[in-house]
Amino acid sequence: MLLAIDVGNTDTVVGVFDGSRLVTDFRYHTEPRATGAELGLVVVSLLRSAGLEPEAISAVAVSNVVPDLSRSIEELARQRFGHPPLVVGPGVRTGIRIHYDDPSLVGADRIANAIAAQHLYGGPAIICDFGTATTVDAIDAAGDYLGGAVAPGLMVSHDALVARAARLSPVDLAAPETVLGRNPRASMQAGLVLGYASLVEGLVVRMRREMGGDPKLILTGGLAPLMAGLIPGVHAVDERLTLVGLRLIHELNAA
Repeated sequence: MLLAIDVGNTDTVVGVFDGSRLVTDFRYHTEPRATGAELGLVVVSLLRSAGLEPEAISAVAVSNVVPDLSRSIEELARQRFGHPPLVVGPGVRTGIRIHYDDPSLVGADRIANAIAAQHLYGGPAIICDFGTATTVDAIDAAGDYLGGAVAPGLMVSHDALVARAARLSPVDLAAPETVLGRNPRASMQAGLVLGYASLVEGLVVRMRREMGGDPKLILTGGLAPLMAGLIPGVHAVDERLTLVGLRLIHELNAA
């Protein structure tokens, strides 16, 4: 079985594949100072809660945007599962062309998303990932990565606003009934949730204009289900898109 690990700045998402079938997946909070042994305790415990033993894992594929955890992830894979991890980055085959000034500077998760979007839904497509950052990326009909936009994520913006505005308190990220908020909570929700829906909608309009045609819009990330009902023209919501991309990259390099 393949253990796919998507290390994000806020959360780490882990999936186990038996061939192309996703057996289980889970997420835990990313701790940049965690050791390989500490990560091993967390991951093995979660695997066992799903009825899986570490010995069942025959390969590990990793997307990591937290450089401080690179060594710990390497230790986790070797010590707990007996295999060196395939870490998406320079030198790893992706099967697509990356139209970026320096391809090594594109986040591994964004590349995994692009590959999975092409495989599952076909190009051209625009992929929006709601994570610590909100990324909006484009692929052409062949699945090649064209580039994209990066904005602060919803929670980052929320936390910054609360930290800098003395009279504002934290709110839950939910869509308000109206954009005309009549109390601080509703006003913040309108600005954050509805504002980010409009941000993505505007970027998609601009990207479609530059790309031509009618690319599909695919949403992923933890807040994708919330945002899907607020953005017009969504083709698919797929919270496990990055994990599928890691599986496809692993298969390509194993072959």
